[in-house]
Amino acid sequence: MHDELKHIENAAETEIRAAKTLDELEERRIQFLGRERGALTLILRQLKNLAPAERANVGNEANRLREKVERLIDEHAAVLRSSARESILERERIDVSRPGKRPPRGHLHPLTKLIREIEQIFLSLGFAVAEGPDVETEWYNFDALNIPAHHPARDMWDTFWLRQKIPSTKHQDPNKSKIKNLETPRLLLRTHTSPVQVRYMEKHQPPLRIIAPGVVYRYEATDVTHEIQFHQLEGLMVDRDISIANFRYVIEQFFTRLFGKAMEVRLRPSYFPFTEPSFEVDMRAKGSKGAWLEISGAGMVHPNVFKAAGLNPKQWQGFAFGMGIERLALLKWKIPDVRLFHSGDIRFLKQF
Repeated sequence: MHDELKHIENAAETEIRAAKTLDELEERRIQFLGRERGALTLILRQLKNLAPAERANVGNEANRLREKVERLIDEHAAVLRSSARESILERERIDVSRPGKRPPRGHLHPLTKLIREIEQIFLSLGFAVAEGPDVETEWYNFDALNIPAHHPARDMWDTFWLRQKIPSTKHQDPNKSKIKNLETPRLLLRTHTSPVQVRYMEKHQPPLRIIAPGVVYRYEATDVTHEIQFHQLEGLMVDRDISIANFRYVIEQFFTRLFGKAMEVRLRPSYFPFTEPSFEVDMRAKGSKGAWLEISGAGMVHPNVFKAAGLNPKQWQGFAFGMGIERLALLKWKIPDVRLFHSGDIRFLKQF
């Protein structure tokens, strides 16, 4: 039995040191110290068959061997763990001197790019950029622009009216023992950016020059040139001696800078409730014999609009114009379908 213990000791030293992973080392532990079939366990089970003196001698030697095997396993496990950590550190080592990887970045939507370009052009011409709310009152969207209720011109704009909870029209005035009537303004999604004109003139005294780019809403069918939500560019210039000649110069300068080549415009008589006289604005490349493209509506600000904004039309005059920014984009980049701008198609957006 002493020979068997010596054989187990030699085998344990060799095979434990040969284990390359912690899993293999665990197999060696079971092989020599396992409760069921471990080599040393089988020896200890035979002690009952030995004489008392021999039993004590073999038992001491077997216990010494158990401690040695456990120590060999612990020592080699420490070596394997250290080696594993070093391997992981080497594999995951970060070279802080290497340049980092740039994360993928998004880019501006083409309409945002175009709006910023438009703003820069008009800023260089002395205009300021004004804003107004998307949810408007009936007064600013229609009445103040010389389009009162039941006016036929309201049919020119297909309007999204908002559902409202209308409170009681009677309210007890605590300071007076009588009833006064209160009216709740009707709300809508603005159909054009023209309300910004009135809002701006209410708070600023002329002379003034502004543009108002923004989103507008129309309740109409969508197709390659129409959307229910689109961007409009509104322009306004007010002073004491403003004429259509001023407008013609400004708009020609704008088109020339936007399209990168000399452009010319022509004005055709038209009708808009908030301007008088009113014009349709066509453009084409200067000197070309190509077809004229209708691009904008414009005119001299109607006296009633000045009155609604609190200005005296006998002292001030000015021009206003409006155009669709998507339409400018279609022409500038030769895009066939306006719906592409809001499609979310990354293949389309990456081109800009």
